Amino acid sequence: MSFSFGDATTPAPSQPNSSAIALSDVTVHYPGATSPAVDSFSLEIAPGTTTVLLGSSGCGKTTLLRTMNRMVEPTSGTVRVRGEDVRQANAVQLRRSIGYVLQEAGLLPHRTVAQNIATVLRLNGAGKKEAAAAAAEAADMVGLDAELLDRHPAQLSGGQQQRAGVARALAADPDILLMDEPFGAVDPIVRRGLQDLMLDLQQRLRKTVVLVTHDVSEAMTLADHIVLLRQGGKIAQQGTPEQLATHPADEFVRDFLDASARGLRVERRGEKELVVDSRGSIVGVLDQASPTHHASATSQVER
Repeated sequence: MSFSFGDATTPAPSQPNSSAIALSDVTVHYPGATSPAVDSFSLEIAPGTTTVLLGSSGCGKTTLLRTMNRMVEPTSGTVRVRGEDVRQANAVQLRRSIGYVLQEAGLLPHRTVAQNIATVLRLNGAGKKEAAAAAAEAADMVGLDAELLDRHPAQLSGGQQQRAGVARALAADPDILLMDEPFGAVDPIVRRGLQDLMLDLQQRLRKTVVLVTHDVSEAMTLADHIVLLRQGGKIAQQGTPEQLATHPADEFVRDFLDASARGLRVERRGEKELVVDSRGSIVGVLDQASPTHHASATSQVER
């Protein structure tokens, strides 16, 4: 299946050797706050990769994400998207050129699912038939049944709404996708399915994805590159999932990742290999038959 419905107004992707997104000494100090939400943050994000901003509530990860599409204006510093300083870009056009997925989908309740998915395409000037065809293709891409397209968001399950939100973000074929705790409002089984969907989509589409989460497991599953944040948007450590799991920079990183603190290990019980903590409580099951995105889960626990 082809998947290319961007129009001429969509900016071209970054060149192969350039950063898709670059933040340099970015500080965000909200009015009335005693300290900055983000303080002197710098990061370069490579095209076609998934970067996860990981951290606890209030560490500045969502603020950083929102500087990338000018929903938040930095107090100082520079944010470049596709090599252009976002302050020099038209804010509306910039946002329409970047896919954006919210925690609870953010679908418009008075519009059908198809109309929601086609929102950016219609804003970019696509005709009704063109937008409807692109919306149907995007829905198919994320595994959303065609029979759901004429329904309204309230008639969908939470997982279906999130799939519709992802389809809407992809429908105009942006090269960049920003995701703010996209799977935090659904149950664990649905969450796992949505994570698998993202892995499959990224393998096929190779978008530049920046995803915010506080969930270590989600970060380890989805990321090519993890940026673990302290309060104030300070980088505690960044690297691949395997690098953070096997070589934590300090006690903060080790405690946040939690593997050493909980004493996770693998035990065989019957025909299953289970992950258990230091108290013997079952944490999960190793499924060695399933393909993994990164290093085996056993690299993150003690054997």
